[in-house]
Amino acid sequence: MSALEWLAMVRHGESIGNVAWRAAEADQLDEIEIGLRDADVPLSDTGRRQAAALGRRLAAMPPGERPTAVLSSPYVRAAETARIALAEIGDPPIRFDERLRDRETGVLFGLTAWGIAARHPEEAARKRLTGKFYYRPPGGESWADVALRLRSALSDIEREHPDGRVLVVAHDAVVTLTRYIVERLTEQQVLQIERTLVPNASLTMWARQDGELRLVAFNNTEHLDADGLPV
Repeated sequence: MSALEWLAMVRHGESIGNVAWRAAEADQLDEIEIGLRDADVPLSDTGRRQAAALGRRLAAMPPGERPTAVLSSPYVRAAETARIALAEIGDPPIRFDERLRDRETGVLFGLTAWGIAARHPEEAARKRLTGKFYYRPPGGESWADVALRLRSALSDIEREHPDGRVLVVAHDAVVTLTRYIVERLTEQQVLQIERTLVPNASLTMWARQDGELRLVAFNNTEHLDADGLPV
């Protein structure tokens, strides 16, 4: 990863799924129901405003410090965030990469903790035994599975963008697991970091220092705070 000038990860703006999830959690419901594939969940109005605020932050950067490449998860909420933000600066074009998609949860899709306990108690027990990092729900992925495909994507980024400034728009799991890979963390260290919510439209960045990519910002929301947007 040392060839890059900097690497930045942005979590997508608030989606209608995020809104529905918070409501279900507050009411202790078993599941959220939005009638869409996970890949098709769009931004909320707030999410679009957050993406525009991110774009203004990019536009405020000197041209010689802006991203030289932008990659995005193809999921609608990430793609919309990238398109809205990049509209503020025009270039570079966005490249979509399925390896940057959100973690797939299989049979547990849309279920809250209450729903998993009620409908799949055997999976709740297996997750407790296996641990969050290696637990793979039926039809879904473990955190380790996501890390494997993300290692591949990051390796390609390093090879294809020597001395580049690369912005990636993706999901909270991708942001957290990029820390795991770039900073060479342990399972215990990354799960400790995972306890902190990655805010929608937040910026996490690593810059090259002494030949290594080093963390210089984590969950930064200055662009949202400036516009009085929720995080």
